[in-house]
Amino acid sequence: MYIRLLQSLNRIHPRAFDFIQLMRLERPIGIYLLLWPTLWALWIAAKGVPSLGNLLIFVLGVILMRSAGCVINDYADRNFDGHVARTKGRPLATGKVSPKEALILFAVLVALSFILVLFTNLTTILMSFGALAIAATYPFMKRFTFYPQVVLGAAFSWGMPMAFTAQTGEVPPAAWLLFLANIVWTVGYDTYYAMADREDDLKIGVKSTAILFGDADRVIILTLQGIALLCLALAGARFAMGIWFLLGLLVAAGCFAWEFWSTRHREPQVCLAAFLHNHWAGLAILLGIALDFAVR
Repeated sequence: MYIRLLQSLNRIHPRAFDFIQLMRLERPIGIYLLLWPTLWALWIAAKGVPSLGNLLIFVLGVILMRSAGCVINDYADRNFDGHVARTKGRPLATGKVSPKEALILFAVLVALSFILVLFTNLTTILMSFGALAIAATYPFMKRFTFYPQVVLGAAFSWGMPMAFTAQTGEVPPAAWLLFLANIVWTVGYDTYYAMADREDDLKIGVKSTAILFGDADRVIILTLQGIALLCLALAGARFAMGIWFLLGLLVAAGCFAWEFWSTRHREPQVCLAAFLHNHWAGLAILLGIALDFAVR
């Protein structure tokens, strides 16, 4: 139903769905994976009662910046995506959207995101430039390093300290444990994503942690997920979180265990499903945080 609704926008403009696909709005998984950790931070910073203004700013900001990230990613990969089975139908790869149109759309999305940030405070505004720099450079990292997932982790985590500064005006030391946890978690789940494309990536010469880790990929992912849970538990102790938060971590651990078991044969589609499954872990942690504050 959601996809049909987006496709119906073609009645307004015949190319509307091409740009929706470029922003990946028909596949909201990236929004979830970016949104849940941002809301972890916002909920903890606000002690369970975030202001409506900040909630709207960060939800809309996540949608806009994730869309901008997809656009600049496809622009950077426009000469590679046509050689990868999973991405050969993307609008830039097929020529449905031109590179110039993609850059204009990226600029518009970034400008709208910046307008949202202007409703916060000076510290958050200054931090937003770091978010833009990371988001704009990440897509090019796979050409130079086997660790593009680390840069993606930073991009997907930058909203967390921004949530603290927007809500409280500062970033407490324990908030950086949340930041680290999310970077490590992102490297883990995006390695599952890269495992689905590993054979094609090897052929076209782009780099990823999936290629670097080789046969140790699943064990390293599970280790990274364990480190993320440990960092979250340590942060939870610093923020005096209780039993509901710990139960959220336990559910997330169950999600990670299922992903490890299900990918034992490394089928590309199963690895992609494991990547998608991570959003349930992020949501479970958010619900644990929200419930923990609700029962106080």
